[in-house]
Formats: sequence, C-alpha cells, structure tokens
Amino acid sequence: MPKLTVNDIEVDVEDGSTVLHACEAAGIEIPRFCYHDRLSIAGNCRMCLVDMERAPKPIASCAMPAGDGMVIRTDTDRVKKAREGVMEFLLINHPLDCPICDQGGECDLQDQAMGYGLDGSRFSENKRAVDNKHMGPLISTVMTRCIHCTRCVRFATEVAGVPELGAIGRGETMEITTYLEKTLTSELSANVIDLCPVGALTSRPYAFTARPWELNKTESIDVMDAVGSNIRVDARGAQVMRVLPRLNEDVNEEWISDKTRYAIDGLRRQRLDRPYARGRDGKLHSISWEEALKTVAGKLRKAKASRVAAIAGDQCDAESMFALKSLMARLGSPHLDCRQDGAKIGGARSGYLFNSTIAGIDDADALLIIGSNPRVEAAVLNARIRRNWLATQMPVAIIGDNVDLTYAAQWLGVEAALLDDVLSGNNKFAAKLKKAKRPMIIIGMGALTRRDGASVLGRARQIAEAYGVVTDKWNGFNILHNAAARVAGLDMGLVPGRDGMDVAGMAAAAKAGRLDVLWALGADEIDYSDFASSFVIYQGHHGDAGAHHADIVLPGAAYTEKDGIYLNTEGRVQYANRAAFPPGEAREDWAIIRAVSGAIGKSIGMDSLAEVRDALCEAVPHFAMPDQIDAVKWAKFGGRAKLSSKPVTSAIENFYMTCAISRASETMAECRRAQQADAKGAVAAE
Repeated sequence: MPKLTVNDIEVDVEDGSTVLHACEAAGIEIPRFCYHDRLSIAGNCRMCLVDMERAPKPIASCAMPAGDGMVIRTDTDRVKKAREGVMEFLLINHPLDCPICDQGGECDLQDQAMGYGLDGSRFSENKRAVDNKHMGPLISTVMTRCIHCTRCVRFATEVAGVPELGAIGRGETMEITTYLEKTLTSELSANVIDLCPVGALTSRPYAFTARPWELNKTESIDVMDAVGSNIRVDARGAQVMRVLPRLNEDVNEEWISDKTRYAIDGLRRQRLDRPYARGRDGKLHSISWEEALKTVAGKLRKAKASRVAAIAGDQCDAESMFALKSLMARLGSPHLDCRQDGAKIGGARSGYLFNSTIAGIDDADALLIIGSNPRVEAAVLNARIRRNWLATQMPVAIIGDNVDLTYAAQWLGVEAALLDDVLSGNNKFAAKLKKAKRPMIIIGMGALTRRDGASVLGRARQIAEAYGVVTDKWNGFNILHNAAARVAGLDMGLVPGRDGMDVAGMAAAAKAGRLDVLWALGADEIDYSDFASSFVIYQGHHGDAGAHHADIVLPGAAYTEKDGIYLNTEGRVQYANRAAFPPGEAREDWAIIRAVSGAIGKSIGMDSLAEVRDALCEAVPHFAMPDQIDAVKWAKFGGRAKLSSKPVTSAIENFYMTCAISRASETMAECRRAQQADAKGAVAAE
C-alpha cells in the first residue's frame, strides 16, 4: 500500500488509488468536474490540480497514480492561482443565466466558482453559442452551458451501454451530441442529469417548476420494479415534484431507472380520491365512507368463507398485505394470493429469492439467464451485470428472447427443453458453467408464469446443484422478480391456505359461479372479465383496470403517500417514508382494512401502524431488520414434470408502462411514443 504525505499528513491508500483519493483520505476536499468515482478517468477539466514535490508544474490529481513517498500539497499559492485560472477559463463562455437555470441552487459550477474562483474575468470577447441538442422527452439541453467534462458521454458508453453520446469538433468548437439527433435508447438515460455538473443537461418534465429550497425531501424506496432502489422524494405541499437517487452501494449504487424517476406525474392523474359504488345504471357513483363500509360489510357477512377470495397487487406495502391476510383469516377464507401473474413460486425462500444478492453479481464468473430481460425488468441490476462483463468478459447465455442486453450474450434459443440439454451437458454453455468458480443463474417471471413454471424452476434447481451454482460459500441461484410486493407477500404466507385457491383457481371458480366476493388490493394486472359474476371490492389509488371492473371502490394511498415496508428481489427489508398525503378522502390501506374488519364485527386487533408492524414482525421476525437480508438454507423446490414446447419469453415488453402509476403518466406515454417513432425510423432507414 503506497504511503503519501498530503499537507504534512501521512496517509496509506490502496494499490491503484490516485493522488485525489489520497487527498480525500487525508480529509482534504479536491474540486473536480470531470472526475467521477464510477466512470473512467478523463482528466480534462484540470480543476483538481495539486502540487507534487519535484514536479515542474501542478499535476491533475485525478489522473496521477498514487506512489509511495509522494509529497503532495493542496494549499500553495501556485495551486490556488492554477485553480482560479481554470475557473476563469471555464467561465469564458458559460452564460450568466443562473437565475433561470434549473441547476441553480445545486450546481457544482456555482459552488466551486464561489470556493475556488475569482470575482472577475479578464476576457471581454463575445461568448460562444451552441445549438441545443435533442436527447428525447426526458432530458432538456442548453448546450451553451456545457463545460465539456464528458461525464454524460462516459456514462452512456460505460454504464448504460448505449454509446449514442459523443463529442464532435475540437477546442472551442467541440460539442456534445447524440450524432443523429435521436432519443437516447437507455432505460437509465436520465442519470446524466445528476452527473452533469452544470445546467447543460436538466430534467425536461421538471423544468421551471420548483427550486430545491422549496421542496420537502423524504428518503424512501422505489416500487416500479423489484430492485428496491433507494430514492429521495421531493415534494411541495401535497404534490411530488421529483424523484432522485440515494446512495446504496448494495442495491442501486447511485443510479435509478427512467421509470423510477419520471413515472411520478402519474400520481396526479386518474387518482381515486373518494369511495365509489356501481349503481343500477352500471356506472360508478361517489358515496360516503360510511356507505362504503356498510356495503362491503354487508357483502362479506352474507358470503360464505369458502366463496370469498383476496388478491394483493404488485406495489402493496407489507403492512396492508398483512392486514388483508389477517382479515381473511378472521373471515375463515383460505383463498388469497399475492401472485397476480400466476408465478409458480412459494414455499422454500431459497426458491424465490435473488440469493447471491445484487452486490454479489460483481463476484460471478458465468451467467445463465432464463426467461428474463433484465435490461427492461431491472435496469439498474442489468448495469451491474454489464460492469462485471466489462471487467472480466464473463460468459453470458440466454434461454428466451434474443434481446440486446448492452453486453455480449450467447443466445441459446427459446425452447424450454434447452434446460434439459444444459443439465445433461449436451449444450456448449454447460462446459462454461462447469468451469466457472462462481456460476450464476437468473430466472425471470417469463419462465415461472408458464403452466410448466414449476418444472422450469425444478430444472433450474437441478442445474444449480449439478454445476456448483450453490456451494457452502456461494449461492448464485437467483429469481428476478418484477413486483415490489412479491417477496414480502411470499414471506408472510399470502398464498393459498389448505384447500385454498390461487388466482387461476379463483378465476375458474368465479366463472363457475362459485365465488361471491373478490377483494382486490391494488391488483390491476389480472383479467377481470373472469370475475364478472362476483362482487369485486377494489382497493387502490388509481382508476385503472381494477376500478373499471369493481362494484365498489375504496380509495387507498400510493407508495409516496404512506409509510411502508418493502422487500426487494433479494429479500432486503427496506422502510419507505411518506412524502405527501393521499388526495381527497383516500386513506392508508391498512387503515381501510381495519375499518372494514370493525364494520363486520371481526376486528383484526390492530388499531395503529405501529401495532400492525409489531404483529407483522412477531409473525415474520426478519421484517424487523431494516436494510438486512435474512440468511436462507438451500432446499428442494420446483417440479419434475415434462417441459412444454411453448417458447420461453420475458414477462415485460413495454418498459415504460407496467403499473397503474406508469400507465397514468404522460411522461411515460411520451417516452413510449418516442421509442416507437425511433423504431419506425430505424426500419425505414434499412
């Protein structure tokens, strides 16, 4: 480990560190624009200049490897003058439009100009002007402000894996552009807004709507997929204005997907803000909460327990699902399910978790993907796979759709029978799995929602056991969920009880006239035409599929409007916090269920969120361990039946619209239109 002296302070740094890292280890702030911890070193802004003993001129600390015995000074007059000179050069062409710039108040250039710059300039020439570039409906460009740090270019190329950004021209005429003036085709594209140290790239949907000091900032958890990205929700009054990423090295690092960031305008549209009941004219009419509770209680009292069922949706918090499970237990009904899509999972935890953990992707040295497109289903997780592939050239193979994952992957085919070939060693990729020390399997919902999903799961388990995917020190058997609520629901046992029906069974019973009441808790992804003869109670926050088919609607709270517990695909327990209040007469979901239980006369015995959480943690102890993953034991799971000849596909085709919130979002609709337009243009060009 090199030992350096920085401002008379001795520090030890790891091999491969730079002088900038050594300065930070000594507790000294080094200004920078182009350098970023997660991107390659460019060394082109020169703001990080420091003095090194025996060096004839200041050195760029971000690009200089730390060496043993180096003597560094960051406080000399020469360093101060150099930084002032660099800042003066950067501001030659930068427009003086801070009052109207969306970056104002959180701009690196502002902060560093105050800390390291001069109060004037020696240049009187006209500032250059640069045409704004088209980067799609999410990114607003004012390229005259660009200081050519190239962070956006490096992110697009290295992290997102879509080398569609670059520089043309030289010197003062250099410009950052998308070359063909087209929308960035990455699901992570808007992260360049956070990376941009000036106001050249800002958020188009958020433009000119708020200043950072006006917003209440709340740390929370994303529910647009099952990664559980850590986010910060910024709200003004009752309105969520924007979502930004929070740092969590084990989950999302500091990235979030475009859907996580921009689907929030769907929270303002098609909201359910009061109870509704379907009248004799077949239309929904608003009613009071008293009438709603009375109607629901009457239906549940009359119905036999064997003819009542409940389905929990994909974005439900653990507390509301536990309250619903408790209510169904009080009613005596075993018919409940949290698997809207009919996934053949449940039972042993090792059979439905991302066992290696998301951070464990960094350690894998071979990967087999079955029935999943992680680029669409979990964009941030896919970026981790790409990073490993870039560093190690890890072999990757796909059984399923032949898609561009942003890294090289061998497409084996779409036949489920390929699993038998891999298991028997008759597939070429089997040798690569056998050779690997830490092989990994990722199974998506596209493989598990099939009729033979249990058999697919069983074959994958056999492959894992045969090829060392699971050992005493490594478990690379991973299930990639799409639903933020799924793991919590499975952990608490929100699945059919003894003689209970799953979603498919409920649909069949309803068609046969054997299901009187269906309680749909935020369930918008099922086929409600199957339940036409049942009385449907829909509890949710948007006027989506569930509300359109419901006989009575109970307005609930969206994920930004309540405190809640969510478990991500790896089983990590995470606590979300309320950033705003639900609209109108909408209420938190657990409170609605408690009120209904009281109206029936069968109280669930939990009168506050704290009591719900206490009961939940008593029933499932690991829910009381925030930001932790409870260790699991490997077990037998899955079926052994013959595999179907039906092609294996991924579960999600449209990244931008996967839930009630994103379907209500105008921004997501605009992204979808831009994606389709670019696809048509590409076909026409061919």
